[in-house]
Amino acid sequence: MSTSPIAGEHGFLVLHGWQNRRPAAHWQSWLAGRLTARGHEVTHPQLPDPDDPDLDTWLAELRTHLTASRPRTVVCHSLACVLWLHAAARGLVPAPVDRVLLVAPPSGSVLEGYAQVAAFARPPVTPAHLAAAAAYTRVVAADNDPYCPDGAAAVYAEPLGLPVDVLPGEAHLDLDAGYGSWPSLLDWCLDPSNSTSVTPR
Repeated sequence: MSTSPIAGEHGFLVLHGWQNRRPAAHWQSWLAGRLTARGHEVTHPQLPDPDDPDLDTWLAELRTHLTASRPRTVVCHSLACVLWLHAAARGLVPAPVDRVLLVAPPSGSVLEGYAQVAAFARPPVTPAHLAAAAAYTRVVAADNDPYCPDGAAAVYAEPLGLPVDVLPGEAHLDLDAGYGSWPSLLDWCLDPSNSTSVTPR
């Protein structure tokens, strides 16, 4: 557990990816439950049509949740990472949040290969866009993610100047990779210093 846990109520927004219907065994549901049990306000919404998502609809949903719950930390997985980057690029984040964690963002080349999510590919985001949307943004990804074969460090973290935790051999950091509980991610969420790295489950 982090040495300087967040005290009092802190708002979190937890966003899922493509084809995800928030199964109870997924680490995002586990995380939402653990944070809620510690007294934090957590929003973990089901985004519309997760099998065939519409970018503009998801952007509108994101803006609605940011406005309604005013979270201080946003945790995204997979397609939700790219959603956040689109929102930042378009200036659709109504007020900057404290922190964003981008877990296993898929590459544009992979997204373009699927008609259902091709519109999400290659958001025109810059470091300035990200700085306007959040005070701190971090990437967490595996070195063998099939949805980002060139590596999230090279595709996202390095071009955007973001800190990154690269987890060896952990694939897409999802249920298929064994990610139900994830204590180190909870530690990161509870550490306001941003000094905690996210390690494998």
